Amino acid sequence: MNVNEAAIEILRKAKEPLHAKEITERLLAEGLWKTSGKTPQATVSAILYSDIQKKGDQSLFRKVAPQVFVLKEMSNANTKSGTTLSIVQSEIENAKMKSSGLSFTDSAQRVLEEMGDSKPMHYREITAKAIEKGWLVTTGKTPEATMYAQIITEIKRHQKRGKHPRFVQHGRGYVGLIRWMSRGLAFQIEQHNQQVLKSLMNRLLAMTPVAFEELISQLLAEMGFEMVEVTKVSGDGGIDVRGTLVVSEVIRIRMAVQVKKWKPKTRVLAPVVQQVRGSLGTHEQGLIITTSDFSKGAVEEAVRSDAVPVALMNGEQLALLLMEYGLGVRRSAPDLFELDEDRTNERYTDKK
Repeated sequence: MNVNEAAIEILRKAKEPLHAKEITERLLAEGLWKTSGKTPQATVSAILYSDIQKKGDQSLFRKVAPQVFVLKEMSNANTKSGTTLSIVQSEIENAKMKSSGLSFTDSAQRVLEEMGDSKPMHYREITAKAIEKGWLVTTGKTPEATMYAQIITEIKRHQKRGKHPRFVQHGRGYVGLIRWMSRGLAFQIEQHNQQVLKSLMNRLLAMTPVAFEELISQLLAEMGFEMVEVTKVSGDGGIDVRGTLVVSEVIRIRMAVQVKKWKPKTRVLAPVVQQVRGSLGTHEQGLIITTSDFSKGAVEEAVRSDAVPVALMNGEQLALLLMEYGLGVRRSAPDLFELDEDRTNERYTDKK
């Protein structure tokens, strides 16, 4: 019996949505499937996802939450009978709470907030506490290394964009929260950069459509896009910019971009996402960039599992990227020195 057939049997017996972890455990316990792989849950999840993506509406499975699956027949039966799906939704939420966990950086923040006592902790201890509390769920073999890399990456990304990072490095693998530090020069720099961010967003709204689309093409080029081409003069409907995103000279992704220079209160809705998806060429992926934001429906439509994904970039994300790549702003880099507590504490102090 293959994984698909076994999963169908398990879900029919359960008569409710199950997380991939639970499906896997029941498959193995009942002897419906055997594997020598080290990550059977990931295998089951990937197979069910693949079945849904390949077969679409013809698939017998439905994904109702991250890694949570239900049989199409059960979902349809609930809908046709007119019964509420509150029980199903409750199971989904429970599964999400039990299995999805927080991201590495969010779980690190929670550990520091609840267990740090306003003092730095080593990244290995942070990782162990996050896993112990169930805040971090990972199948990776080196979660400590991933944790530290994620924290460092976030710090650098925020610094490049002129934002106040959540975390601060204290050397030798120790990490703390930036808000534990006094509001000195770093805080003043953050406040200044926030004002620059607001002013930059206002300038974007004041630009002509042509100038705005040209600025977007410059940003895409800075981000690693090649063969960037503004395809039309007006920004109303259709695709405005096309290009190829190149990653490390190996990965090449053709992207079709629609630009929306809208006022902040005007949200991009789901039909716009559908329009962009319908305008994509062969092997293209979509990207919508707006000075405003996206509705909940647009966000859900963009990541719909049975359709080509469409990436979304809102106004704040756009302005932060412009600041990161120095478009529309000038970067000043004052040197900010702080004492290294490890090298200036009492161990190195003359006690005479």
